[in-house]
Amino acid sequence: MKKILYAFLCLLLSGNAHAALNVFACEPEWSALVQQLAGNQANIYTATGPLQDPHQVQARPSLIAKARSAQLLVCTGAELEIGWMPVVLRESGNSKIQPGSSGNFEAAQYVSLLEIPTRLDRADGDVHAAGNPHIQTDPRNYLPIAEALGKRMIELDPANAAYYQQQLATFNQKWRAAIARWEKQAAPLKGVPVIVHHKGFPYLNNWLGLKEVAELEPKPGMEPSAAYLGQVLSDLQQRPARMVLRAAYQDGRPTEWIAERAHIPAVIVPYTVGGTPQATDLFTLFDDTIARLLAGLK
Repeated sequence: MKKILYAFLCLLLSGNAHAALNVFACEPEWSALVQQLAGNQANIYTATGPLQDPHQVQARPSLIAKARSAQLLVCTGAELEIGWMPVVLRESGNSKIQPGSSGNFEAAQYVSLLEIPTRLDRADGDVHAAGNPHIQTDPRNYLPIAEALGKRMIELDPANAAYYQQQLATFNQKWRAAIARWEKQAAPLKGVPVIVHHKGFPYLNNWLGLKEVAELEPKPGMEPSAAYLGQVLSDLQQRPARMVLRAAYQDGRPTEWIAERAHIPAVIVPYTVGGTPQATDLFTLFDDTIARLLAGLK
């Protein structure tokens, strides 16, 4: 009997030593990145869905409960989650994931942000002081983020350091090869003028060389009126576009209105993992994004 109890205790202690890391991911893209780097060494909870506006989230009790047991919080940062994350952090009472702690990881800290405002005025709409937070649409951004996230996982879970290092090395190799493939495929998109629903595509535009000529929102976060859409349509006579883009989570009516009257295709971009049926992980997210953009040229 004593031998059985001793064996059970050893097994229990061994399991605890290699217990999976509890991760709270704010958006699907970071959940997918954690999965690439941690594999079965992480229990991952994703706070938002692919068809949900990450700006507009309620700090539900279920989110707070998951944050309470998290060892690592992985979010975009740059004020993307400012409307709900502070409440989740405060109500969770979890000291491990508070700002400044090793369990709090903001991806935006590891890339160069675009569209940093020269002034801050609520009259300008939903403007983010640190810059545009929609960094997930440029695959090159994932390389420094993955490097930093891998190091953070090792810091929090040193027992699995070798595993995380191997996962990171494998991801980097595959990801760099994928970027080269995507850039070759996307060469016809360089210089193509596009309209966007929301100013959520500067990183995608910067990567592929797309030329943004108009936005359907009069101000970031403000839905367009019929009069404003009419003005955009009129302006297209001087600055024509080849397609109009929107994220999968956004209302399709404004883009369809413009597309129909301007005789250009409306392209739905998955924007994050799960945004379309084809975008099932980080690799297929960009496979599908490139495919949809190229289809818009035909």
